[in-house]
Amino acid sequence: MARYLARRLVWAIVLFVAVTMVTYVIFFIVPANPARLACGQRATQDCVQRAATYLGTDKPVYVQYGRFLKRLVIHQDLGRSFTNRQSVNHVIANAAPVTFSLLFGGMVFWLMLAIPIGIMSALRPRSLLDRCAMLFVLIGISAHPVWIGLILSYFIGFKAGLTPISGYCDLWNPTGDCGGPVQWAYHLLLPWMTFAILYAATYVRFIRANVMETLNEDYVRTARAKCAAESRVMRSHVLRNAMLPIVTILGLDLALGLGGAVFTESVYGLPGLGKTAISAIDNFDLPTVQGIVVFATCGIIFFNLVVDTLYAWIDPRIRLT
Repeated sequence: MARYLARRLVWAIVLFVAVTMVTYVIFFIVPANPARLACGQRATQDCVQRAATYLGTDKPVYVQYGRFLKRLVIHQDLGRSFTNRQSVNHVIANAAPVTFSLLFGGMVFWLMLAIPIGIMSALRPRSLLDRCAMLFVLIGISAHPVWIGLILSYFIGFKAGLTPISGYCDLWNPTGDCGGPVQWAYHLLLPWMTFAILYAATYVRFIRANVMETLNEDYVRTARAKCAAESRVMRSHVLRNAMLPIVTILGLDLALGLGGAVFTESVYGLPGLGKTAISAIDNFDLPTVQGIVVFATCGIIFFNLVVDTLYAWIDPRIRLT
C-alpha cells in the first residue's frame, strides 16, 4: 500500500509541475506584454518597466517560471490582481468556499437521488419506475445546466416563492439576517437541485447497469443457492461490488464539477470561483485567472489522489496493478 501511494504521489507532483508550466506559459508568455496589461490602459513607459521588473518578465523564460514555482510552492503566493491589487490568495479564499459549498452539497443531493432510483430500477427492469427513471436520465443528460437553472428559478423560486433565486449567505460569518447554516442551505437549495439533476441522471444509468450486471454474477447465484437472505445478498454481494466503480467516477465528477460550476454560479449569482474567473477574464486580470486555474488543478489532483487511495483500500487488487 505504501509503494502504491508513493507512486501516485510522484505522479501527482509530476502532473502539478506540468500543469503549472503550461499555465504559466499561456498566461504570461503568450500575451504580448503582460507588464502593460498590469499598468492598465493609460500605461506610461516608466510604469511598464517597473511592472516588468516586478513580474519578472524582463528575465529569461526559465528564470520567470522558476521564480513563479518557488513563490507558489514555498510561499503559496499566487501574485496580485491587476485590477484591484488584491492578493489572488485572498480572492480565491473568498470565492472557493462558495464553489465547494455548491459542489459538495450538490454531490449529497445527487447521490441521495441516484442511488435508490438506480437500485430500484435495476431490481424491476422495464417496469413503470424503470421507464420513468430512463426518461429522467434522458432529460438530465440532454439539458444544459443554464436551462435547468432558469426553469427551476422560474417555477420554484419565482412562481412558487419557495426558495431564493439568487444570492449567497455565508455559513460561518453572518451578515445581518443572511448567514448561518439555515440561511446558507436555504439559498443553496436551487443550485444543489440543478447540480443534482445534471449528475444524478448519469449516476442512475450507471448504478442501474452495474447492479443488473452484478446480479448475474456467479458469486450472487452461489449465495442465493446457499439460501442466504436476500437482504444479505444485496448488501454484502451485490451493492458492495456494484458501487465500487462509483468511487472512481465520483472523484472525477467532483473534479470536473469545479469547471462546470461556472454555469450554475452564473445563473444564481453565486460569488464563487467560476463567476470570479469570468470577471477576471473580462478585465484581462491574468494573475487572478491563472491563480484560479492553478487552484482548480490542485483540487483535481487532490481529488484523484484521494479516489485512488480509497479505491485501493476498498479493493486490494488495485494495489498490485
